[in-house]
Amino acid sequence: MLDLAVQQCGGVLVPVYPTISINELEYILNDAQVKFVFVRDEEAWHKVSSIRDNVPWIKEIFTFEKVVGVRHWEELLIEPDAILKNKVKEISAAISKDDLATIIYTSGTTGKPKGVMLSHQNILTNVQASIPCLPVEELKALSFLPLNHIFERMITYFYLYKNASIYYAESLDTIADNLKEIKPSIFTTVPRLLEKVYDKIMAKGAEQKGIKRKLFFWAHDLATRYEINTNQGTWYNIQLKIANKLIFSKWREALGNNLLCIISGGAACQVRLIRIFTAARIPILEGYGLTETSPVISVNRFQVEERLFGSVGPKIDNVEIKIAADGEILCKGPNIMMGYYKAPGLTQEVMTDGWFHTGDIGVLVYNKFLKITDRKKEMFKTSGGKYVAPLLIENKLKESVYIEQVMVVGAERKFVGALIVPSFPNLKNWTRQNGIMENDNEALIRNPKVVALYYEIVDSFNKYFNHVEQVKKFELLAHEWSIDGGEMTPKMSLKRKVVMEKNSVAIERIYS
Repeated sequence: MLDLAVQQCGGVLVPVYPTISINELEYILNDAQVKFVFVRDEEAWHKVSSIRDNVPWIKEIFTFEKVVGVRHWEELLIEPDAILKNKVKEISAAISKDDLATIIYTSGTTGKPKGVMLSHQNILTNVQASIPCLPVEELKALSFLPLNHIFERMITYFYLYKNASIYYAESLDTIADNLKEIKPSIFTTVPRLLEKVYDKIMAKGAEQKGIKRKLFFWAHDLATRYEINTNQGTWYNIQLKIANKLIFSKWREALGNNLLCIISGGAACQVRLIRIFTAARIPILEGYGLTETSPVISVNRFQVEERLFGSVGPKIDNVEIKIAADGEILCKGPNIMMGYYKAPGLTQEVMTDGWFHTGDIGVLVYNKFLKITDRKKEMFKTSGGKYVAPLLIENKLKESVYIEQVMVVGAERKFVGALIVPSFPNLKNWTRQNGIMENDNEALIRNPKVVALYYEIVDSFNKYFNHVEQVKKFELLAHEWSIDGGEMTPKMSLKRKVVMEKNSVAIERIYS
């Protein structure tokens, strides 16, 4: 509501994550010269109040929840008189499509946040270009991703444009209940949350006994062999139909039994997950884009012939894509940002003749489907001078049910190593079955049998990589990386520098 109100009266909205650090918050409020601040509750109000003396631009702070002695947003819900109504109409009518709509500061994994300037035109063209990519049916959406991120914000405008109902989850913990309650036809997610859904399904399957357990894993095995847009023969099709009736129908039920599709973005999704869910008649449409591109550049379509496993789909209308000589993905179109706020030098660094440099490495499959192979900045050279792209290796390793998170290391080192966070619920199931009594994470990762299990797992995946890319040694870690711990950005991307700093001793052990 605030976003649309600000746009109507010609203002510029600068959204920030509630978990933002005090230093970053102060930087953003000063950089954007913010006049009015809206916060959720007393805690957030104290956060802003603590730096108010350092931000001379702030005129007022309003809260959404009632806080004693603080201005409440409902004060602004006055019935406007004719003069005010006309004033808003005049301002609204004078807003051009090329005017600045919002400044979104990227949460970046390094350095100061950059203010991405997006115009009304940038966002509107992205909404319009997304319409043919998604279902034409009347939609009911569940929303739980942060609204201050351009992904959920743009899709919200899409829902409004399509006259869809939007239901907001109470929290990340209530999503499972909300899905059953609302029975949505669509929702957006980041891969990390999909992985957690999948892990829960697999854990429930592992708890089954006898024939039920056999049927579950038979169906799962069938799904891992599913190919899109391919007739896999009468016998496979019959088996998949049976699996859908007996097993996958329960998966769909857990997700509300009404899903047309799930849209995944924000980070790379495991191909294996997309394959399995699609076989279970839960289509996952993986897309790709950045805050700077408003955000969608390409997306796998709801129409099945416009999908390819392992790709982020064909480009959307109005957007051009080309692959530079070094493999970097460049794009051009009406969705490309106006530039970085107060940083023309940074803008010039990422723009060449109207082409935006994404910083991602990719290829076009069949001259149509975009495939991301790595982040340009995340590629590294071993001390032998060989290039390694960590993302592909990490995504492959995460296919193991025993691996929750992984980060590949090895820049300027003799070989490739990895930091691995085990999936402790699955690992503990394995240890119980193998007579290992330890239950403490720290003790488990030091247990020789557990270490041997992970060497087996890593070795089984090494065959997919060339000699230089193979993980020779690794360290197991006892705790998951998180936003609160500072290792993940709010959109669940890994802050590699932070992970390396926090685990420098473990990394040295790999190479000692």
